[in-house]
Amino acid sequence: MDALYTAVATATHGREGRAVTSDGKLDLGLSAPVELGGNGQGTNPEQLFAAGYAACFGSALGVVGRAAKVDVSDAAVTAEVVLGKQGEGFALAVTLRVELPEGIEEETGRKLVEQAHQVCPYSNATRGNIPVDLVIE
Repeated sequence: MDALYTAVATATHGREGRAVTSDGKLDLGLSAPVELGGNGQGTNPEQLFAAGYAACFGSALGVVGRAAKVDVSDAAVTAEVVLGKQGEGFALAVTLRVELPEGIEEETGRKLVEQAHQVCPYSNATRGNIPVDLVIE
């Protein structure tokens, strides 16, 4: 792989600490969600993963849309990241809900979303590791 960019972030004290990027643009408090016994006052790793995956998938959709000469600039991607028990440990599952602009035919939209799933680095990283469901809305 030829590296194009490297993001660097440091987290301290796990789910009850802070996460800071090396450039200081992200600096936020972390806390476990109420559902996991936390106070819910900060964000959590699953929310950060969901935000990153949604943004990345939206960019991948833009790449494949431009290549196909289909305007998807008004598309919205919502990532739902589920944390659950798996054996003695924990696991993730993702649902990506893609809202395409009006006027895009269903078959065309499905093809673009599937192509974006092949292009997106988050999709490539998760493929075969966690379930990722694609839903077109």
